[in-house]
Amino acid sequence: MDALDRKILTELQLDGRLTVTELAARVKLSVSPCHRRLRDLEREGAIRGYRAVVDPVAVGLNFEALVFVTLRWEDADTVTAFEEGVAAVPHVLQAQRLFGDPDYLLRVATTDLAAFQQLYDQQLARLPGIQRLTSTLVMKHVVDDRPLPE
Repeated sequence: MDALDRKILTELQLDGRLTVTELAARVKLSVSPCHRRLRDLEREGAIRGYRAVVDPVAVGLNFEALVFVTLRWEDADTVTAFEEGVAAVPHVLQAQRLFGDPDYLLRVATTDLAAFQQLYDQQLARLPGIQRLTSTLVMKHVVDDRPLPE
């Protein structure tokens, strides 16, 4: 991957709806080489897909929490069961496995505090292998959905 490929990626992260012609103009390439590079980036997996970025508040998800999860055991069966379980919870927007304690960080969005409590009690706390859940509420997003650095 060279500097031109990184420029293409930066432009697409800023506006994924660019046409190949617009993209080529922004990165100062002719259309054919730009299109070829774009196909290569897609084929190689640097571009995993294209999607709309939806504002959670606009669709009624006004409440966000970060949930720290510590597992009781970290054997393969427990980890797999937990990860499959958490992947099935639609309100979990992101889940990262961490080194150290806690074991996981979940980003959760709901309509309000009452909906979060219900989700917490009825789904999150019942996930397999959990020893402890700790939550903190998101006050505001300072950096959100920033393009990857070049």
